[in-house]
Parts: sequence; C-alpha cells; structure tokens
Amino acid sequence: MTSGGISRARPLTTANCPAWVSAAARERTNQFSRGRPARRGERRASSSWHVGCYGKGARNVRQPEPREVTLSQQTATPYLIVDDAARALEFYKNAFGAIEKMRIPAPGGKIGHAEITIGDSTIMLADEHPEVGALSPRTIGGSPVGIMLYVEDVDAVVKRAVAAGAKVVRPVEDKFYGDRAGSLVDPAGHVWHVATHKEDLS
Repeated sequence: MTSGGISRARPLTTANCPAWVSAAARERTNQFSRGRPARRGERRASSSWHVGCYGKGARNVRQPEPREVTLSQQTATPYLIVDDAARALEFYKNAFGAIEKMRIPAPGGKIGHAEITIGDSTIMLADEHPEVGALSPRTIGGSPVGIMLYVEDVDAVVKRAVAAGAKVVRPVEDKFYGDRAGSLVDPAGHVWHVATHKEDLS
C-alpha cells in the first residue's frame, strides 16, 4: 500500500498483456521502422509502446516514464474503442473521408489496433477487449466524450454520415459564435460535433 492508502499497481507493460497484444506492439514498431529514414522532427516508435494492460486486481495503474513519441506526432490523439472496428473504419472512410494508415489484427477476427487520418489529425481505434478493460460505448451505454470535427462543408458531411449509418442528435444550424454545426452519433456510439467555421465574430 502507498501512504495514500491506494494499492500499488503493476506498471503498464506488454508483459502483462495477452500474447497477441505484445505481438501487435512489435508489429506497430516495425511498421514505423520499415523502408525510410525518420523525417525531420520525428522519433521512431519505441518498443516501450504500451497498450494499457495490467494485472488482475490492479486498482491504480501507474504510467511509465515518458520515452519516445510514436509516428502520429500529436500531443493528444483520440483512441476510440468500438464493438466492430472493421465496420467503424468503413464508416469513417465513407462519412469523413478518413484514410486508413494501419491495421493490426487480433484473434477472433477482431482488430487490435488501427490508425486513420481525417484531415490533418490522427485517430486510433480498436475493437473492445473486456479482458484489458477496453469497453465500447455500446457496452457501457453511451459515450461521455465528443469529437469536434471541422470540415469545409458541414451539410454535405453530415448528409454522408447519415447515409453511412449515423444518427443526428442536433441538426445542422448556424451558431451565434460563427460556426455552422450539428452533432451526430456514429454506428459505434461515438459522438461527433461537425462544424464549418463561417465567420469571425467580435
């Protein structure tokens, strides 16, 4: 026990994960290392890439010390857990023009890790894996987090998203702060606030 009365958890490490997770981590590192030198300002994905696995009974997971940054090179990157990652990938491509950058399979036909880009941003996603605490919005009854997505034509994007299976929760309309925006829930249960900035208001 620590002085604060919280149990000392095992650190995040692929050694505590199912075998396929460790393999996925190695593959992700290898994909970043193949075929080209590092770009300026870019660091290689290191073998210390952790996927959030921990031992049974751990109540307070201790993060490892920061090491190298992965190829994504964003300070903050959304990581979406979904109940059907293959379907989610197709939705994001059809609705938002996402480009799939990588996909690492897991047992049972699931996806252990995938990355897409939408515009200039990277989003990571994976199928839910209850054994490591990765649960989708469908399992927990919704998502408390929304993703803000700026696009050139919000009306067209929302129309495509609905055609691909999304449900509108707030219709597109002009906002007092200069955006034209609406909100939708994708087939995986994640909330997207889609907007086009129309004018700067003082």
